[in-house]
Amino acid sequence: MPRRKLRTPELKRRLTDAAVDVLVREGPAGFTTRGVAGAAETSTPAVYELFGDRSGLVREVFFEGFRVLRSRLAATPETDDPVADLRGLGVAYRAFINEKPQLARVMFSQPFSDFDPGPADLDAGGSVRTLIVGRVQRCIDAGELEGDTTDIAHGLVALIQGLGEAEISRRLGTTRKSIDRRWRLALEAMLVGFRVDQSSKPPVTAQRAS
Repeated sequence: MPRRKLRTPELKRRLTDAAVDVLVREGPAGFTTRGVAGAAETSTPAVYELFGDRSGLVREVFFEGFRVLRSRLAATPETDDPVADLRGLGVAYRAFINEKPQLARVMFSQPFSDFDPGPADLDAGGSVRTLIVGRVQRCIDAGELEGDTTDIAHGLVALIQGLGEAEISRRLGTTRKSIDRRWRLALEAMLVGFRVDQSSKPPVTAQRAS
């Protein structure tokens, strides 16, 4: 009688965690199904049964990256200063990219030739976008920023991802002080660009009764 294979949710979770660890440690060049299976203390056929092939495993890592990022961003506080909170979100996003650069590249740069995210895959970032849009909307509701909420959120994310890639590629500066300064300047310049200019608002006048 053939032995029953145990492809459990727990094994899938272990393989996903192992895949992230292998990617962070070895990078795309060292990311193999055999290496992931070994790190998870299981067999290569188990990887294929659960994920189909290597691209399926990369896809799961892609999804996992957004789950981790969403959790990190959601953990940032919401205070009475929504603009400061938005800055804090940027700090958390930057920290994620710095701590897990290879994972961030899978999510944003597509370093694997056998994994090209389609529209359904790209929806993995939906929960992250929703969270950031919500934080931007708080700033608009508080009268601190003005503009289209989605436009501001997309611009902010693009700026953070671009700065993050430049930093982990060592193209943003040679010292921590200069890198931090450039992050601060870029984020502040964007936020200032969307700040509500109180001086440009017309004075409120009483309407004459007709």
